[in-house]
Amino acid sequence: MKFNILVVDDEPVARQSLTDILKLEGYSVASAPNGQAAIGYLRGHAVDLMIVDLRMPGMDGLEVVQVLNQISPDTEVILLTAFGSTETAIQALRLRIHDYLLKPASTTQIITSVKKALTRHSEKSHTGIFDEGNPTDAIEVVTLKDGTCVDLARRQIKHKSVIEHLTPAEGRLMRILMENEGKVFSHRELVLLVQGYDTSQREAPEILRPLVSRLRHKLEQFPILSERVVSIRGTGYLYEADK
Repeated sequence: MKFNILVVDDEPVARQSLTDILKLEGYSVASAPNGQAAIGYLRGHAVDLMIVDLRMPGMDGLEVVQVLNQISPDTEVILLTAFGSTETAIQALRLRIHDYLLKPASTTQIITSVKKALTRHSEKSHTGIFDEGNPTDAIEVVTLKDGTCVDLARRQIKHKSVIEHLTPAEGRLMRILMENEGKVFSHRELVLLVQGYDTSQREAPEILRPLVSRLRHKLEQFPILSERVVSIRGTGYLYEADK
């Protein structure tokens, strides 16, 4: 099996060097110069492993991984950075990143890490076993107290004879909120996770509010859901737990 690897780094020399090293090892390698280009590639291609730089203009490496976890949760991740810190390492662990390497990493370090990551990827694919909390164990169908059924895979909500279909963006938003019950997301975080691109704190609410408004309008037919997508003082949204 020939594994597919995506290298994401805004430094042309570093990106090309890493790409060449991996190609010499026999891997199929693509590259992206920034986070947004990486997300665009990931939406259209199967990637077994992504190697991503932490600090890049626009979307940084951790923001790219947040989106990756929604659209391709079985892709392994190696984070490269010249600016290591305890805080960043903790964030990386929370995002299920396989390895965290400091630049300049040696060729041996990189190849060893890549082999371990791809071995882990193969084992999970063959056994169907994933780490606790991995997004692959995603919610698909939720049945609420009054019988309302939320089918996130089909982007459909049903209660008795009433059926409402969600758009892809509405479905992604609903899934993110329901899978993270009680967690408050800022407007910027939700734009990044739902739409796949980064924006400013000022622009994010203007982008997100029409989407939330359309979703809430559809949820009005389902009383048990209509008030559970909650705005927190205008700064973000959460999905409330059952009361």
